[in-house]
Amino acid sequence: MIQRIQTIWLLAASACGFITLQLPFYIGSIGALPAERFTALGNLPLLILTIAAAITGFVAIFLYKNRSLQLKLTIAAFAVAIINVALFFSKTQTYNTGGIALSSVFAFAAPVFYALAIRNIYRDQKLVKSLDRLR
Repeated sequence: MIQRIQTIWLLAASACGFITLQLPFYIGSIGALPAERFTALGNLPLLILTIAAAITGFVAIFLYKNRSLQLKLTIAAFAVAIINVALFFSKTQTYNTGGIALSSVFAFAAPVFYALAIRNIYRDQKLVKSLDRLR
């Protein structure tokens, strides 16, 4: 399990998902109010999507014997992570002033790690199919 590189990519994507729960994506203010940190915990749809993507990625690690299901779950987690980033951006439009926090890198890194995992799962599946043909 750990010898496969997609395990590391899925673990990294899952960790990035859980990290975005606590670290801010945006720091800004509305009107004359003081600046606040915008995290996934502050919005229910973002909270649900972030947890769903992170848990799906973590569960997919243990499905290494069923590569087709692992690939489907990873593609679903990738789609949810993309929607999550889009939702983050749409929610930042409510602020008048502010900027994207440095810790928002974790929100952007999760879909990248999922894409790398998808690529490696597909390669692994292709390799196994080619070896089955040789038998």
